Amino acid sequence: MNTIHSFHIPVMGIGFSIDTPLKAAPFGIDSVISLVDDILLEKLRKMYCAKFDLAYTEITGKCEDHRAKRITSYLNLINDLAEKKVDELINNAIEKGKEIKAYFNNLPDASSLCDEFKKRTSGSYKLGDISQWLKENLSMGSIDVNIMTKVDKYNYQNGEKLPIEYNDAHAALRGFAQSKLTSSIVLSAGMNPALYGYMENFDDFYPDHQGKFQKKIILKVSDYRSAIIQGKYLAKKGLWVSEYRIESGLNCGGHAFASDGYLLGPVLSEFRSKRGELVQEVHQLLMTALKNKEKTIPECGLDVRITAQGGVGTAEEHEFLLDYYQLDSVGWGSPFMLVPEVTNVDEQTLKQLADAKEEDLYLTNISPLGVPFNSLRNNTKEKERLENIAKGRPGSACPKHYVAMNTEFSETGMCIASRAYQKRKLEELDKQKLSKEEHQRSYDKIVEKTCICVGLGTSVLLNNHLDNKAEGSGVAACPGPNLAYFDKVMTLSEMCDQIYGRKNMISRTDRPNMFIREMQIYMDFLSEKLNEFKFDQSRKQKKYLMNFVKNLKEGNQYYFNMFEEIKGKFEESKKMIIADLESCKQRLQSLGLQIEELPIKNK
Repeated sequence: MNTIHSFHIPVMGIGFSIDTPLKAAPFGIDSVISLVDDILLEKLRKMYCAKFDLAYTEITGKCEDHRAKRITSYLNLINDLAEKKVDELINNAIEKGKEIKAYFNNLPDASSLCDEFKKRTSGSYKLGDISQWLKENLSMGSIDVNIMTKVDKYNYQNGEKLPIEYNDAHAALRGFAQSKLTSSIVLSAGMNPALYGYMENFDDFYPDHQGKFQKKIILKVSDYRSAIIQGKYLAKKGLWVSEYRIESGLNCGGHAFASDGYLLGPVLSEFRSKRGELVQEVHQLLMTALKNKEKTIPECGLDVRITAQGGVGTAEEHEFLLDYYQLDSVGWGSPFMLVPEVTNVDEQTLKQLADAKEEDLYLTNISPLGVPFNSLRNNTKEKERLENIAKGRPGSACPKHYVAMNTEFSETGMCIASRAYQKRKLEELDKQKLSKEEHQRSYDKIVEKTCICVGLGTSVLLNNHLDNKAEGSGVAACPGPNLAYFDKVMTLSEMCDQIYGRKNMISRTDRPNMFIREMQIYMDFLSEKLNEFKFDQSRKQKKYLMNFVKNLKEGNQYYFNMFEEIKGKFEESKKMIIADLESCKQRLQSLGLQIEELPIKNK
């Protein structure tokens, strides 16, 4: 597929972008579906089959390999429906005139395709000619999918553990691989060697003579080291990474990975300077592996895209990332949660998101995966959690078991956000002779976990009036901190205008530059870690904090040098940026001194 936009819509939660490609792909926009919840995908497939009068046969949980089959069937349906929408645009040019104009109006101003369309429709033209031109030039956005590689729970049947290929992530991969999509799979949250090895079984991941792929691999990474390690690992198996998708460690939505204080700017700079080296080293390994496997050897070079996402909010930042770091695309995630045309956010949560300020978008420990998680304060899932605690029944019902991977009390695994697990854990806690303060701290750590694998999908059920008896009505939201500066519900056209600089949808005038905001978030994270480690400071923890602040100081100096060097960019805000960097520098000095003075209590 040809890329006509310079942005993409990343995966958002489980349900928020579950059908985004159906709404965005016909306009040439790439977007991503989460494959965590096959039960939810099946509910959506049933709904869309009814909506478009298509035959539907339920894939029940009793069907063999039901998870993979549900995913394949859903992806095929979304692909068919999106293709049908594009065909209707082309074949019914007069009736669909408004949609066709929207397609081209949403493109970047510098788009040659947009210029050509205007020329062809400015005077008299034949409908047949314009339809043929549209057929040759209209490009559908990519329907990509996301797998969190570590969410790969073993599954059981009649008490017997099933083979590894029936693990959740393995089955999801198989579901995508067996679909008719020509698109990409985004692998996030780190390496899963078993899953990567399983990918070797599917021919669609290998190139043809022209270097084309039916299925491409995108790696979501936070730094260059992770990219080259995973890229080489996959290449040795004959698998090519077509895109390295760099995400800010903390200035993003969903799960956050602090990456030891490595900031986005310096990370992107390293990718820019080592891009050729990365491609060359990985390509050599790939050619050797393909030869050894007796697979097709491409007759030309293989494409590699470098993209980034996390905290971008203005057209100036968007263009800077593309130009200065030579990126192929920029991800715009959280702001799209305020675009009901393409995402699924229920009415109550939508209003909360539009009204949210910085203090309402915060990093939490609620995820049962044990990874920091961005959340919306006072969301309905959080209220449900607190109500359960007040009733003396902390924890969630855990109807879907997607992250039931803790084996402390059960060989088959339990989710640490579940009521069953927290009950057992609190019973253990009560038997320990802890001080009141220590007991409360331990209690809070147990009951703070919540069922996000259900909560992140509930919104789509509420929006579409689907059965939510098993899931309940609690919605967990996972926007990034950048959403604090967007306070309007927007149309897709308005969002495209924001990205490309035709409109300003941000009312506030105090929004800091994305690089400054990221540094502030990192310093807040460091400060919290400092307070946390004061209770039990080991030599290893102190070393971690000192390395963290060192990386932030180096990042701060990098930004000082960068903003002094660049010309013609951020001219109106450069003085404020430099002042903010100086403020960050002073705060880092203070944090560094506090860390140095920490006594080592636990050696």
